[in-house]
Amino acid sequence: MLYLDANATEPLRPAARQAVLRAMDALGNPSSIHQPGRAARRILEDARELLAKRFQSRPQDIVFCSGATEANALAIHALGINRPIMYGATEHDAIRAAAPHGIAIPVLSNGMFDPAALESLLIRHHGALVCLMAANNETGILHDIAAGAEICAAHGALLHVDAAQAAGRCPADWLGLGAASFSISGHKAGGLMGAGALFLAPEHSAHAAALQKGGGQEMGRRGGTPALPAIAGMAAALEATDHFVNIAAQRDEIAAFCVRLGAVVIGQSAPRLPNTVCLALPGVRADTQLIALDMAGIAVSAGSACSSGKLAASHVLTAMGFSTLASQAIRVSLPWNAPANACEVFTSAYAAMAARALRVQKLGVSEAVTAA
Repeated sequence: MLYLDANATEPLRPAARQAVLRAMDALGNPSSIHQPGRAARRILEDARELLAKRFQSRPQDIVFCSGATEANALAIHALGINRPIMYGATEHDAIRAAAPHGIAIPVLSNGMFDPAALESLLIRHHGALVCLMAANNETGILHDIAAGAEICAAHGALLHVDAAQAAGRCPADWLGLGAASFSISGHKAGGLMGAGALFLAPEHSAHAAALQKGGGQEMGRRGGTPALPAIAGMAAALEATDHFVNIAAQRDEIAAFCVRLGAVVIGQSAPRLPNTVCLALPGVRADTQLIALDMAGIAVSAGSACSSGKLAASHVLTAMGFSTLASQAIRVSLPWNAPANACEVFTSAYAAMAARALRVQKLGVSEAVTAA
């Protein structure tokens, strides 16, 4: 099986595996004051310090969570008090569900947020909390976070960045750009599932209200015993990330080949993650493509892994102005360990799938004409 679904979850990195195994040997609870507890605490705080260094933050401004979904919800809960909530029209459901009465910010046809629309909304809703994802999980499109932060600052608004897909895949200093917070996910970078983190700007860190209350862990900002192995693995994975230069070349080769077969590359004119290409094949349902490719030994996805079992059209592509193509697109996301022949294997299977689908389409049209 050729695995090309890294945006759903990256394969475990060797450094993360080693960190996980070391943390699993820790006997104590990080909150205990005896020697085993202090040893576990050291592992936790070492991970915090690694992440602080990786993302130009202070250790005390990092809140460990169960994943980016919880981190996003915590950001909205902690920073959105008495503020209108806004989010990009192509945001992940983790943001949309955490702010059910939020105001959607339109996106341009290339998938990037519309600066004029954001400014217009903030004039009417001064001081809002604005949520923008650094990189879209379905298309890989990168928002201009620096521009978003500048607009927010001009209108007394706060900016939260969902960086689950971007962290470790492209260089960025989101707090340095002016964001009030950003979230990451361990398994999107090659760690274990079950760990994430919220990074807060210093002025918002100490007073962030807990969403999940409990034993006062994480300086009272998130209750519950931390998932020590997953957190250690997350820090090690992100420390080991590179910028996917070679994978970007494979992504572009895949895109160029599929376009020659009639596919449409979603967001091709926008900056995108180096590992991600969203391909729409006109007239062929996404689930049909997925099944055919799976049978050929290729693992890709349609839309978000969190909602891939649903057959509804992608809200991301719909927001970008696509209609029928919104239910005809698949996502190819290369992992950090993509083999050298990944492009060759995928394009061969894609060409065969597309040819069969087109034959079926023509056969269906011919049968309909005959029947009429």
